Amino acid sequence: MEMRTVEDFFALAAYLRDRINPSLFVYAFSVAIMNRQDTRNVRLPPVSETFPGRYVDGSVFVRAREESYILSDSLVSMRATIEIPQDYTATQREPEHRVAYFREDLGINLHHWHWHLIYPFEGPREVVQKNRRGELFYYAHQQIIGRYDFERLCNKLPRTVRLQNFAEPIPEAYFPKLTSQIASRNWQSRPGGLRMRDINREADQLKVDIADLERWRARFLEAIERGRVESTNGTTIPLTEQNGIDILGDMMEPSQYSVNPQLYGQLHNMLHVVISLIHDPDHRFLETFSVIGEASTAMRDPAFYRIHSLVNDIFNLHKQSLPRYTVQQLEFQGIQVRGIEISTKGTTQRNTFMTYWEKSTVDLSRGMDFFPRGPVFARFTHLQHMPFTLNVDVTNSGQRRQALIRVFLAPKLDERGRDMPLVEQRNMFIELDKFLYDLQPGANKIVRNSVQSTVSIPFEQTFRDLETGRPPANNTGGSDNFNFCGCGWPHHMLIPKGNIEGFPSILFVMISNAETDWTPRRNTANNVCSEAAAYCGIRGENYPDRRAMGYPFDRLPRQNAVTLQTFLTPNMGIKEVVIRFNDTVVDKTPNNGREPRSQIWNPSNPRNPSPRPAINPLSNPNIPPNPTNGRPNTNPRPNTNNRPNTNNRPNNPNNRPNIPNQPWNSNQRPPQNGRGGPNPPTFDWQNGPRPGGRPSSPNNFFNFQGNFDRGQSQPIAFPGRAGGYGK
Repeated sequence: MEMRTVEDFFALAAYLRDRINPSLFVYAFSVAIMNRQDTRNVRLPPVSETFPGRYVDGSVFVRAREESYILSDSLVSMRATIEIPQDYTATQREPEHRVAYFREDLGINLHHWHWHLIYPFEGPREVVQKNRRGELFYYAHQQIIGRYDFERLCNKLPRTVRLQNFAEPIPEAYFPKLTSQIASRNWQSRPGGLRMRDINREADQLKVDIADLERWRARFLEAIERGRVESTNGTTIPLTEQNGIDILGDMMEPSQYSVNPQLYGQLHNMLHVVISLIHDPDHRFLETFSVIGEASTAMRDPAFYRIHSLVNDIFNLHKQSLPRYTVQQLEFQGIQVRGIEISTKGTTQRNTFMTYWEKSTVDLSRGMDFFPRGPVFARFTHLQHMPFTLNVDVTNSGQRRQALIRVFLAPKLDERGRDMPLVEQRNMFIELDKFLYDLQPGANKIVRNSVQSTVSIPFEQTFRDLETGRPPANNTGGSDNFNFCGCGWPHHMLIPKGNIEGFPSILFVMISNAETDWTPRRNTANNVCSEAAAYCGIRGENYPDRRAMGYPFDRLPRQNAVTLQTFLTPNMGIKEVVIRFNDTVVDKTPNNGREPRSQIWNPSNPRNPSPRPAINPLSNPNIPPNPTNGRPNTNPRPNTNNRPNTNNRPNNPNNRPNIPNQPWNSNQRPPQNGRGGPNPPTFDWQNGPRPGGRPSSPNNFFNFQGNFDRGQSQPIAFPGRAGGYGK
């Protein structure tokens, strides 16, 4: 971050790339790229491409290596796609495995990693102290717990029990079945029934006692009860309606700029650390942390949700202390919701969400630790829903108004099959969408497609390819927004699973005054990122909603509002809906109701990219056959020597081999600005650094394929140094 020029920045990055732990490098490099003003158009790959071992069963890489060596580059299209089994971490005998599809979903874990890249707890003030960072920490994780508990109810499991007694054993076990491709070691497992113990690891300079956790929790509760926190200079700061939750959230995941981190400690971060080292708290077995100690994998572990249920309950105590919303604070004069309806593609049943299993394919070759031989594809199964349309009939008895439409979904029944009281149900409402709409005088019909949600990002944006689906390299604003918009709830997980019978739920729609609630953007030229701002905000802008995050369910309902029906005002409406699950598996194709599988990203309209038809070389009659095997030639380009083309590139007329880009020479000294080292290299924004020996593109910084010293490649023992939770 402190490099004065972009040339110095990339030169330093190239020097450090092979000299420090790859996990630490990728985290630091990614945070710097996303927060420097002069690197906003640099393209970042998702961490699932850089470190696929964090998301895929380790046995997959053995088969991937076989595929890459058996078939040459010219036969890449014939490589078998590796199937990742849906139940590879446990069997259905384990009740918690019923929701493994949620915890282990690639898109959900990538969202969590990307959120912590945007909102790190270490770095310069302008990087750490973003607008409403603490409140976003609260709301993003509160919604995760709400969605997780929704999924649990769909699978006949009780809601998450918070981590209350730190001395009691943790009954949930987790065996991730993941292998670190960097260290060639397995991620640690946690059997059920282990107790948290004091951490004392001298090699990691890490010492945390269980008594510390108890003390920090007590201080949070005391501050909430008093309604104020104590600063380092002895003064008190009130926890007001406007900024109280932001202060508490910033203290829960503290930085050096938080209020009195010495007094209030690191309750959230150290709970992650203590549980991640529960198997080796004193380092006697030389073991490293488990998945819950790393932001990119933490959501896989059931204990993650117990930690955040505790954290969410602490935040909720503050919310319960605030004045309840009055009717005047909730209503929108002259606006009345007349009707709500959901229409879903593929069914004539109204007010029914349809979910099913879908198989999708990702490329794992970027993170392979052997010489790249083209793409290596793996197919995994994930939850998906049919596209749907929200229809809302609204009457405006006044003049033209700009409205803000809020859409939430919650389960109707609790674990026992009884109607859920509003005081509990308010914590279960998950946000589906939030958007602006111009209401004309008289009757209005609002029509909103599910793919337009401001909560989620499409599948192709979650697992984006580095060469397609991106704005041009010289489009600074488009690339900046594209990278920032990598943060967002995966669209395929927007709707909970439901069940075969049809899970009863409540759809809630509220229309509020945009003139008082909406925050206009300062820079209206780059408006791409506003489409996924609900959980992640907008880069360089204030959060677009002036209301408290989660409004109107963030506080207790008014005294006489016992049920959701009595809570409603005329500008609100509810509809009973069902979520029906079809236990079938469908391959992702361009014709199943979503965007095409192969796309060209359109900056002016990101939700409707220009389709690019996929070509099957085995069935296209216009592609001539390969003379060596009679099969279609996947690369019908000119051949200068009449020999079979075996490297998927035009033959070199000089009969010289095509040499790939060489990695940075680890013996070369970094630039010294005229003090003994080479001059800083020039940087081409489209092609990357120019000098020989430098990576040809900034994305090559993420290719860890055996070019580094294995002695420096072990997983870092201290989680906080790789996007984890320590400090």
